[in-house]
Amino acid sequence: MAIFSYRATTLDGKIKEGVIEALDEITAISSLKRSGFIPLRVSAPKEGIKKRFSLKRSNKADLLTFTTELSALLRAGLPLDRSLNILSEVSASMEMNRVVKSVLKSIREGRSFSEALQRNPEVFSKLYVNMVRAGESGGVLDAVLDKLDEFLESSKELKEHVISAMIYPAILLMTGLLSIAVLFVYVLPKFSAIFSEMGATLPLPTLVVIAVSSAAAKYWWLMLLLAIAGWMIFRSYVKTEAGRYKWDALKLKLMGEVIRKLETARFTRTLGTLLKSGVPLLQALSNSKDIIENTTIASAIDAVSRDAKEGKGIAAPLSNAGVFPPLAISMIKVGEETGQLDTMLLQVASTYEKSLRASMKRLLSVLEPALILGMALIIGFIVLSMLMAVFSITDLPL
Repeated sequence: MAIFSYRATTLDGKIKEGVIEALDEITAISSLKRSGFIPLRVSAPKEGIKKRFSLKRSNKADLLTFTTELSALLRAGLPLDRSLNILSEVSASMEMNRVVKSVLKSIREGRSFSEALQRNPEVFSKLYVNMVRAGESGGVLDAVLDKLDEFLESSKELKEHVISAMIYPAILLMTGLLSIAVLFVYVLPKFSAIFSEMGATLPLPTLVVIAVSSAAAKYWWLMLLLAIAGWMIFRSYVKTEAGRYKWDALKLKLMGEVIRKLETARFTRTLGTLLKSGVPLLQALSNSKDIIENTTIASAIDAVSRDAKEGKGIAAPLSNAGVFPPLAISMIKVGEETGQLDTMLLQVASTYEKSLRASMKRLLSVLEPALILGMALIIGFIVLSMLMAVFSITDLPL
């Protein structure tokens, strides 16, 4: 079954737009006609840049808001359809408003809540749908939504902490590179013209700097094109399976401690939340693996799923995989032995989220001075080479 967007008119002339599920376009048109509509346009929906951007936003803040508000309404005793109807009226996001109305329509057509969410995969992930399905089957949907709310909030806080921690080093790097570019393209060529008129013999460092400056001033456009082409080639290579694996392996070597802690926190929080919501272990492992961004670590989880299927648990297979820290493995083993695996997994996640923040702080305490020192050395070399030239021309001792 495919989903088609349509624009149709009723017999009294009212325009209606929406989506319909059908085998093909002809079947969709027939369904609309049987429903009393006159189809004006039926086509497979196309995702433009604006829509993709809107959906990306919905997957973040809007999804968290939706989960929080729906959980509160269900806890207050309102039925699901009434809660969704209220959210469709108060949602500030046009895209989320459309999604909520689509979910509500599917429920009124007889589908379950999880099936209705599954029809909007661009907003609701497999993890989200599986947790809701588990809540439906156990009759604890409001409790599962509470856990989902906590999970999304924790994930958002962790991501925001990592991003905010990298903002200052990124600004520092961009400012330094821009300063060096201005020196090479605009400032140094003026000195180069003065030295050429004097015809004096210049020191080697000055000749090197002037040569680089002249090349940058004449061929900056070529350097820019090469940089863009190199970036595009790199992005294309990283999108391939082999390229992504090698790039992730390199990142793991360069920033192993930070990446391992980040992925450990993600994996254990996801798995613990799923298990606490009643999702079976094998399905929970599959969903948890999907949330890991580093493919080197994710590929190691495949063996864990196979061993767990054979009844070996997850602590020993995770230890054999060698991708998670020993402390996390020990805590997971204790959780298995005491029958509190879900609780211990969430405890591991909290522990490593705190540890990640400390590691990021240590990394930045080294990275920021290193960036400042690196830029200072480059700019200092440029300035010193110019001073050497000036002193050599005026016969002054340096």
